[in-house]
Amino acid sequence: MIAERISRKSFQWVHQGNLVYNTCWEDPRLDREALKLGPDDEVMVITSAGCNALDYLLDEPRRVHAVDVNPKQNALLELKLAAIRNLDFEDFFDLFGRGNSANWEHLYGQKLRCELSVLTRKYWDRHGDFFSSEGKRPSFYFRGSSGLFAWMVNGYIDRVAKIREDINSLLSAQDIDEQTSIYQSRNLNEQLWTRMIKWWMRRDLTLSMLGVPRAQRTQIDQGYPGGIVQFVIDRIETVFTSRSLRDNYFWRVYLTGSYDPECCPEYLKRENFARLKGGLVDRISVNTNTVEGFLNQHQGTISRYVLLDHMDWMAGAQPQLLQSEWQAIVNRAAEETRIIWRSAGMQVDFIDPLQVQHQGETARVGEMLRYQSQLADELHERDRVNTYGSFYIADLQV
Repeated sequence: MIAERISRKSFQWVHQGNLVYNTCWEDPRLDREALKLGPDDEVMVITSAGCNALDYLLDEPRRVHAVDVNPKQNALLELKLAAIRNLDFEDFFDLFGRGNSANWEHLYGQKLRCELSVLTRKYWDRHGDFFSSEGKRPSFYFRGSSGLFAWMVNGYIDRVAKIREDINSLLSAQDIDEQTSIYQSRNLNEQLWTRMIKWWMRRDLTLSMLGVPRAQRTQIDQGYPGGIVQFVIDRIETVFTSRSLRDNYFWRVYLTGSYDPECCPEYLKRENFARLKGGLVDRISVNTNTVEGFLNQHQGTISRYVLLDHMDWMAGAQPQLLQSEWQAIVNRAAEETRIIWRSAGMQVDFIDPLQVQHQGETARVGEMLRYQSQLADELHERDRVNTYGSFYIADLQV
């Protein structure tokens, strides 16, 4: 109990009042295949860093509702929206592709600040240095709590393990065979995973910086041989030796602090930036609220839900809120609703037993879901991020 309380406090300390995610860690290429978005779809997605909400817009759904209880995450999306509307592509890519701009003061003061809500403006007034190219952390992607951890990892690579040249070789490899050869011939597994690093990876504070609460850590410890440390080691080795890094922008930005124009999220590509700027960006709404709070206030129906992994968090600490959240999902669901989510665990068993009211009767959520397990498994195998234990696609029968 004491360890649990300390863990909860450290997680709250890291997350309270902080920008946690500076980029999304869910592969939107898989999401778009799973969601099959059409012109009549209304999407609800947890904002996180807003990258994937922008990505979904490229399939031209009627509306994307970005929802996050952390106003700092929404402040980041608001800044991106203002930048799409008011900057040219080069300035936009400097900020969110390279992660810094020598013109930040001018761009923010003259073109962005007046477009932001009062709370968002107050946040970026205080944190504009996130986009400075000066100082010890000269990239936005080394800011926020997950960015601080990325900066520490890069410091370890450069100054302790001294394997920067090897990492750069991996990122520029032409194919998976070359990646595997580099990884094995230079013995990167042993150089990366020293006893000290493994000790740090077991600490709750370290995991909190990555956005992993104790409930998720417990799921992995109980469901994966070797627990959280072996899970991370195996996942990263798979990324380096079995998944092409040529278009893996998730790990490129994590290991370098910036995207490459040829290896970046879809919203950062010139042609897609033009489409967003041409009007698609106006189809997004930003909502600071819980999922349940948003759905209870929303007047229409939602046909696509992107729930990320937040239910892992709720299942351990707030199961009663998870049940009422599913009631709100059912209440707002359109006729052909598809829901996707991820979990740190290898198998999620806490959704199906939840009970909701539907058409005057009590029903188990599991009875209302039609899982698309084959498609989910196929997509999960292609996940460029590869940090989740499982991926779910389900159609809600209402």
